[in-house]
Amino acid sequence: MHASSAVSSDTIRRFWFAGLLAAAVDAVFFLLLMHSGVGLSLAHITSFLIAATVNYSFLSKCLPQSLHPNSLRWNLFSRFWIASILALLMRGGQLALLINVWHISFALAIFPVIAITAAISYLGFAFYVLPLQQKLSSPTAGWREATIGIIVFIILLRLIYLGQAQLIPDEAYYWVYAQHMDLSFFDHPPMVAWLIWLGTSIFGDNEFGVRISAFVCGLITMGYLYALACNLYDKSTGLRTLLSLAVLPFSFVTGMLMTSDASLIAAWAATLYYMERALIAGRSSAWLGMGIAFGLGLLSKYTIGLLGVAALLFVILDPTARRWMQRPHPYLAAILALLLFTPVIIWNAQHDWASFSFQSGRLRGVGDDQFSVHLLFFDILVLLTPAGLLAAAWALITDGNHHHDQSARRRRLFVRIFTGTPFVVFFILSIFDSLRFHWTAPLWLAIVPTIAWMMGQTDHLSSITNRLQAAWKPTIAISMIAYAFVLHYVVLGFPGIPYPDYMKRYFWRETTIEIEKVVENVQQQTGQKPLVVGMSKWPIASSLSFYNRKEPMDIRSRNMFGDSGAMYQFWYPSESPTTRPIILVGIEKIHLERGRWGNDITYMLDQPGPIQSRLIMREDKPLRWVYYRVAQGYLSN
Repeated sequence: MHASSAVSSDTIRRFWFAGLLAAAVDAVFFLLLMHSGVGLSLAHITSFLIAATVNYSFLSKCLPQSLHPNSLRWNLFSRFWIASILALLMRGGQLALLINVWHISFALAIFPVIAITAAISYLGFAFYVLPLQQKLSSPTAGWREATIGIIVFIILLRLIYLGQAQLIPDEAYYWVYAQHMDLSFFDHPPMVAWLIWLGTSIFGDNEFGVRISAFVCGLITMGYLYALACNLYDKSTGLRTLLSLAVLPFSFVTGMLMTSDASLIAAWAATLYYMERALIAGRSSAWLGMGIAFGLGLLSKYTIGLLGVAALLFVILDPTARRWMQRPHPYLAAILALLLFTPVIIWNAQHDWASFSFQSGRLRGVGDDQFSVHLLFFDILVLLTPAGLLAAAWALITDGNHHHDQSARRRRLFVRIFTGTPFVVFFILSIFDSLRFHWTAPLWLAIVPTIAWMMGQTDHLSSITNRLQAAWKPTIAISMIAYAFVLHYVVLGFPGIPYPDYMKRYFWRETTIEIEKVVENVQQQTGQKPLVVGMSKWPIASSLSFYNRKEPMDIRSRNMFGDSGAMYQFWYPSESPTTRPIILVGIEKIHLERGRWGNDITYMLDQPGPIQSRLIMREDKPLRWVYYRVAQGYLSN
């Protein structure tokens, strides 16, 4: 279906007239509001809503009489505003990019942004709003174009906000990794550091440079899973698989935030693809790709080892695949993966096997000995959405495509083994200890193609499948709006909506500016450069390090006071007593008085001063509090 076939030429002319009128209204109100000093967020939201109201008011009078029924007009109204809200939230990122990052004046930035927003609105109107009043010549074609539009929107949304949303502390910590390049690290293999080093070498030490590799890994994941879905099912299922990856929370987040999960997800998808080619299609050349993908996965996160267990189980259970046990290819692939993993082995050998010891201890979970099966399922609910979780469960239970030939049975076994094996491991672990909410994210990649296949089925559907298909439309719409809303919220905010208390671990760009002022004042008063200590494991020290834009601060972590500091224990293993001023920085007041286990830390400080606080602001809007304490020296622990 093309736009011209979905929308009459007369309607297009009316749309363009209304669009030009709305664009003029948008520009005038935006410029007036910005000149009055109301702030970027309020100005662009207000001007857009006024323009969109004008646009809808004009268009609603031009609609055919066939749309008079209230239910149809209500659907048109709701669809129009869904498309408009998505365009609004996307354009907030465009304006912030042009004004805050590229430093273009708001008077110039608004015009290309209005043009881009108009194009997005037109596409949404043509392919989402107006088709409501027309019968599509091909429902499949309409679904295909809508799917492509959603995928492109999500990818552009990530790209636009990629370099504007501030780093979360985890990303800042991995950036510090990249400033201390090594063969591996205490709490993670080296891939995340290597990718950040590559990105920042090209684009600089900024958010975009840190995250661009995550964005690329997300595209790699989509490419490999599309190919896997095409192999297991067909190209239509491949396209729906891309749609699923675009809207499911676990893949959206890992395709944007630069953590070790970004490259793990990409390597996991690649390994699944080559596993299917080797074990199902019987292609011996696929073992080379599998060895490389698995090895790169081991350099990303040890969790990918669960795929090795799943592969072994599949070979044992599947008679056809069992023949590979008598051929050299799997063993050569394993040797290749081990060779790629060599840097991690060398680093551990040089550091008393510290990383292996640490990670083997985490096999039990986070170490709180708490029954957490209920939390495991809640985490999966967040990672997959309710529709995704129910669809995954149904895909594992049902016979899927109902074909009973050997090829279909082998495909079903492949999906169940490569999803079920890692899940069973995490389920057992959750009985005895708590898990991190994101640990199960990659294991759902194997089931996504089957979920996507179920989305498009029309014949012999059960009532459950029908309900799941119906649930996907609101799930997709809600997910898109939620992602765009959150990104707009953290970058520009929304008028009248304050930032909640749990965001006290965020906004380190503005917080670092305030700490730099404290450091400057202390240095002027004492004549000595102070030592800044982030009183957390690594989040505070790492975030301050990344956003330190003035004179470089001398930053340490809480391991100075006898607590764990992850890699900071290796970079700064000890600190001698000193008369240099010490500035403790904390998220909570108690962290500046006592350690994690309640022990008093003030005896290690020379003349510790009172705990002070600063309210962090942005455009007269409170963001968070930060606490600090100044001592005249450090007495060692």
